[in-house]
Amino acid sequence: MDSLITAAARALASGDPLGALDRVALRDDPPALALRGIAMAQLGDFPRAKILLRRAARGFGNREAAAQARCVVAEAEIALASRDLNWPVKRLAAAAAVLSTHGDRINAAHARYIEIRRLLLIGQLDAAERALATIEPEELPPALQAVHWLAGAGIALRRLQAAAARSALAAASGAARRAGIPALMAEVDGAQLMLEAPTARLLARGEERLLRLDEVEALQSTEALVVDACRYAVRGPDGAVSLATRPVLFALARELAEAWPADAPRDALIARAFRSKLTDESHRARLRVEIGRLRAAIEPLARVSATPRGFALSPRAAPEVVVLARPVEEKHAAVLALLADGETWASSALAVALGSSQRNIQRALDALAEGGKIQSYGRGRARRWVMPPTPGFATALLLTAL
Repeated sequence: MDSLITAAARALASGDPLGALDRVALRDDPPALALRGIAMAQLGDFPRAKILLRRAARGFGNREAAAQARCVVAEAEIALASRDLNWPVKRLAAAAAVLSTHGDRINAAHARYIEIRRLLLIGQLDAAERALATIEPEELPPALQAVHWLAGAGIALRRLQAAAARSALAAASGAARRAGIPALMAEVDGAQLMLEAPTARLLARGEERLLRLDEVEALQSTEALVVDACRYAVRGPDGAVSLATRPVLFALARELAEAWPADAPRDALIARAFRSKLTDESHRARLRVEIGRLRAAIEPLARVSATPRGFALSPRAAPEVVVLARPVEEKHAAVLALLADGETWASSALAVALGSSQRNIQRALDALAEGGKIQSYGRGRARRWVMPPTPGFATALLLTAL
């Protein structure tokens, strides 16, 4: 390896893409093309970066399998950064295997971290946790140690484990500062800010207040009956019932919980569950049917009894009833939660991350764009969507798919 390539590689490792381009910008040999591609990626020009990396990979060919695999790993990282979640992950796994075979354990670990971050992004927490547990961060450079602890913090955040997330972020912060890479330090600082931001609202006895993640975690261990509007479930000391696929029942449960300890009027229940301002006998009949279904669904946790003006919720063992809601109520909150990371997303990537059809995602994006909440640029398959993060709220913690 010549001195210019070595110097450019060191500049990239320290987060100095312009310094790297100063040394290799006019060269077209495969090592220089690869470094130019990584530099362009660090500068945010992902389309140009992918072109350069593919040219480099072709130039290396099969005779230089390890170098070719490093180009594939870099391309996978660009795909992740540009939220191209349909990028073939089998190529990344194959590249990691090649790098391990050639003794390049650092880049092999880097490839595995890319896959872990992808799993975290699409909500596959168990798979991400299993993959992370197989890597020993102490044997890696500080930059990869920071990535390791950031991934651990991300898993803990999505599992509502504030103490574990705080510990992982402290380790990530120390590793990022030892690495001395500004972008990495900024990412850790952003995650720490998100940890301290309000995550949810607590509604109880007609009052409401914002909760941080550690307060939400503490709420899980109380004896209260919690109607969770973030994950569409009802939880109590004797178990939990998911109503994620039964929106009418959940709407009724939430209205009853918000009214507790009083009863909820029939008109209010009909308006919340059926979104109807007018009430007639057919609505009342349908309400009785849905209340019966709700009564059966949450029977282990609470009773639902009729009153002269409506229905009332009575927990079986819990001393009180509370509602856990999002800080900001929004029909397409899950889409906004993903877009709030400040990255540009394709509708196909959003569909993969949320486990929904691309058509449904496109409808949600169009509705949000009409409301001025998000913006798009590009056309056709190159169209991307972006939204500035909501100031002061940890919106990424509200993903219902997690």
